[in-house]
Amino acid sequence: MAVEIEVVREAGADVVGALARLLPQLSSSAVVLDADGVARVVGSEANTVLVARLDGEIVGTLTLVMFPLPTGLRARIEDVVVDGAARGAGVGAALTEHAVRLAEQAGARTVDLTSRPSREAANRLYARLGFRERDSRVLRFTIGSR
Repeated sequence: MAVEIEVVREAGADVVGALARLLPQLSSSAVVLDADGVARVVGSEANTVLVARLDGEIVGTLTLVMFPLPTGLRARIEDVVVDGAARGAGVGAALTEHAVRLAEQAGARTVDLTSRPSREAANRLYARLGFRERDSRVLRFTIGSR
């Protein structure tokens, strides 16, 4: 059973349905997007949304975000999620490797991602694929927190 990776070009019903099923597996606070919301994400010039299929069914997704800065093209991998039933089938690796190839082809020198320490299997995968921890601190400001 080969994993097939494709770039999402439009917010079709299969993609909208798959994201509604997958995103809650990534985050309990994830808001399920309707077709318009998915279209906004897919239509953003900065985003490349990938989906992974096994036997035609979408079982994973990843968003590659790329944007130019004065110091060069930045690339980030965001919102990686693989359906619990498909874990261990190479879906996460296939998505991540495809995203890295796209970033390289676009001219990015590095690809960043963040992953919670509790996602042990994902963190082992990222290390196996060549990702290394950076000496950096991620800070977050929550809008409306003042």
